[in-house]
Amino acid sequence: MYTRNQEVGNAVQDIKRRRYALSILILGSCLLILNNSAIAQNKNKVVVVASKPMTSTDSAMVRQLFFSALREKTVENTTLASDLFNRVIQLDPSNDASLFELAIIKKTKNNYDDAQMLLEKAVTVNPDNEWYWAALADCYEKSNNIDKLENVFNELIRINPDKPDYYYDKANAFFLLKRYDEALQAYDKVEQITGPTDDLLANRQKIYLKQGKVDQAARQLEQMIAADPSQVRYYLFLAQLYNANNFSDKALKVLKDAEKIKPNSGLVHLSLADIYRDKKDYEACYTELTLAFAIPDMDIDQKIKIVLGYLPKFPDPNAKASALELSRILTVAHPADAKAYAIYGDMLLQNEKLKEAKAMYQKSIALNNQVYEVQEQLVRIDLGDNDFDGAIKDGENSLSLFPNQAWMNYLVGVAWIQKRDFHKAVDYIKNATSLELQDKDLLSQSFSSLGDCYHDLKDIKSSDEAYEKALTYNPDNAFTLNNYAYYLSLRGEQLQKAAQMSKHSIDLQPNNASFEDTYAWILFKQKDYAGAKTWMEKALADDKNKSTGKIEHYGDVLFYLGNIDGAVENWKKAKEKGAQSPFLDRKINEKKYIE
Repeated sequence: MYTRNQEVGNAVQDIKRRRYALSILILGSCLLILNNSAIAQNKNKVVVVASKPMTSTDSAMVRQLFFSALREKTVENTTLASDLFNRVIQLDPSNDASLFELAIIKKTKNNYDDAQMLLEKAVTVNPDNEWYWAALADCYEKSNNIDKLENVFNELIRINPDKPDYYYDKANAFFLLKRYDEALQAYDKVEQITGPTDDLLANRQKIYLKQGKVDQAARQLEQMIAADPSQVRYYLFLAQLYNANNFSDKALKVLKDAEKIKPNSGLVHLSLADIYRDKKDYEACYTELTLAFAIPDMDIDQKIKIVLGYLPKFPDPNAKASALELSRILTVAHPADAKAYAIYGDMLLQNEKLKEAKAMYQKSIALNNQVYEVQEQLVRIDLGDNDFDGAIKDGENSLSLFPNQAWMNYLVGVAWIQKRDFHKAVDYIKNATSLELQDKDLLSQSFSSLGDCYHDLKDIKSSDEAYEKALTYNPDNAFTLNNYAYYLSLRGEQLQKAAQMSKHSIDLQPNNASFEDTYAWILFKQKDYAGAKTWMEKALADDKNKSTGKIEHYGDVLFYLGNIDGAVENWKKAKEKGAQSPFLDRKINEKKYIE
């Protein structure tokens, strides 16, 4: 249901939509203004109509001031223009052209009260000037003086009786004043000028519904259908009217009639889908949607909105399946439209069909390579599929078109990290940090990755600085906390800080075996062997793969707790599973921890 403010706003917009653009008419020619004002120009002189006799000197001064004011207004020097127009009015209070021009300046500054007063004087001096009345109507609308509009539109109709816009405006004013019968009479006048139109139909429907006359509104539409039964839009209007007023069975019948006339109308099938959805017949609703989606003439953007409407219902498998099938139909109905393949790729991705999604994104890009978002999706799939060469190729192709995309630089940098070319990775990721200054997530990930790269490049100072920078953007980046803490512990530096960061990463992501292993190792370096044993056992319990590194570390801990046999047993187990650490054999043979 519309609120009163929405209703007033919509009706006022209808009035504004039909009004000529006053600024173009006003600024287009000084002569046009003068010809419709109290200053009338002939071939040889300007005659100034004043409220009192004026000397020739005064007339010359008024003429000079007026044209000077117009010149200043044209160059948007409104302050000086206002002063000059005011001086004209002081000399000649009945100078309607200056009253009008000054009012227009007031309106541009949203001073509608003063503008209204000036225009009311102007129309009193020159009641036959159409533009004065139109400007006054605009003032009344802006200041919500709706009750004053009737007289203004009566005057405009008097001046220009064959212009339908003024009858429309008058009807809208009546509508706002709830004088519905008078509004209908105004629309009758419009029809005499223009003949029946859809615009008239819609406006009358609005009034009938306000009056609670659903039957009359329906009868009007039925008459339109009878007059031209091939026009499907009238069936749609009538069905919408019935459905909005809880007559869904009548709406369904009307739409079925429309379907017989035009079986390939996408709008008819969509409307039927809406009716069936309201009746909770979801199977029939989906059938109508598939029929609508298969029609090439139906707007693809409207179809895409429907597909996206399923997203809030995810992860419901039925919603996912429906969205997936509808998006597939899009590619059949619109085989040359890149958007069809892009949305199908998105739905395949939602259904975890990565290989198929990748193929759709590639088709979309082949049809239109100017949509960056599709290219980013493609590169993310490449990375998720461990196709690092593909990520680099697709990413660099994208950057050739969109070189300033920070995320793409970062993603290509990640691909180079996986290929262990850290120099190239640093170049791309540094680009990302220079291109993006607001996205804290990207900046945190980028500096964290730089920390990893610099560590592998043995640039410890730059690595630590990058990790610190990453944490300024996101102090809860669990992977940054873990990696930074681990590298500090390997160097035996700032172990207390490392322990705090490591424990925080576990708090953020409990039961992460790698994080627990890091924390256990730091406790081990701090000689808290009992604590290290507790957390190493937890890491082994949470590690489904039982990595050799964790098993070997557990043996190290047991050694310092005096359990030599347990230590050797775990060292041997690590070796049997393929561990190749440099001192493992010596640990086993010498039965002692070697660092």
